[in-house]
Amino acid sequence: MAELRYNPLQDTWVMHAPNRQGRPHLPADWCPFCPSSGLVPADFTVLKYDNDYPVLSTTPENIERIISDTYLNAKAYGKCEVILYTKNHNQKFYELEQNHLVELIQLWQDRYSELCKDEKIQYIHIFENKGEEVGVTIHHAHGQIYAHSWVPPKIENELINSKLFFEENDKVLLDEITKEELNYGKRIITQNDSFIAYIPYFSDYPYGVFIATKKHHGSILDFTSDDKSNLASILKDITYAFDQIFDKPFPYMMSMHQTPINTIEYDDASDYYRFHIQFYTPLRAKDKIKWYAGSEMGAGVAANPLDVDECASVLRKILEK
Repeated sequence: MAELRYNPLQDTWVMHAPNRQGRPHLPADWCPFCPSSGLVPADFTVLKYDNDYPVLSTTPENIERIISDTYLNAKAYGKCEVILYTKNHNQKFYELEQNHLVELIQLWQDRYSELCKDEKIQYIHIFENKGEEVGVTIHHAHGQIYAHSWVPPKIENELINSKLFFEENDKVLLDEITKEELNYGKRIITQNDSFIAYIPYFSDYPYGVFIATKKHHGSILDFTSDDKSNLASILKDITYAFDQIFDKPFPYMMSMHQTPINTIEYDDASDYYRFHIQFYTPLRAKDKIKWYAGSEMGAGVAANPLDVDECASVLRKILEK
């Protein structure tokens, strides 16, 4: 039975979902996202597919409420969607045509707009996991959307610090981070009129790319047609460069960070917070993983084993060829 369980030490919720134990794991001769599976249309460009093993649902199961001074639980309300990037099982993200990627970004935008209408939803998380190293169980190119009934702690922490910075400096923290990187220059990978890609000074991961907006965008809803085309271009470049680093498929977790919705506490977040994308990249060498282990998981203190200036240079030179 899926439910939310409150962690009083961290002041956040855990999605407790034993129902996900039965999901398919790297099937050799079958893929639920291919047209031949019978689970998706015979032909499509991009597609929204409701997750077969959701941790969140708009019709959550009834639960036995915990009555305790310490423990709390709640229904696992929300929505979990899969976004299929292509009907072709082996096609890579950067192999998709520009117009195809713009259609994908339009689908992200459309789903965001639709999920915003549910007043119980407070945060919409668009993300992608790629590679077995980060737990991917189906290789067909796809991402996911989780619509949460609360603001997740990592986003909340960014919002709190961004608001404090804004109140103290009358400047937007993410804008200032981007200015610092532009002034320094060596960690810039590529840019266009709408977005800039760099590995920030403080990155946890060797190739932990940020894609930051150059405009005052709080969420994907703010994107113009040009912005969507420019995001398609820069995502295509970065994902291509990743696969060239070690001449092998490069695993990553991609996470879009944007303003919350339907919450009074953050109704002014677009004043001090900006849309951006963070990549979490576990490889530090062709056959070596940068594990998030004892210090990272136990104390929340990351140790980056590589010089991010050099990592940015590797990606930049790939794109300059």
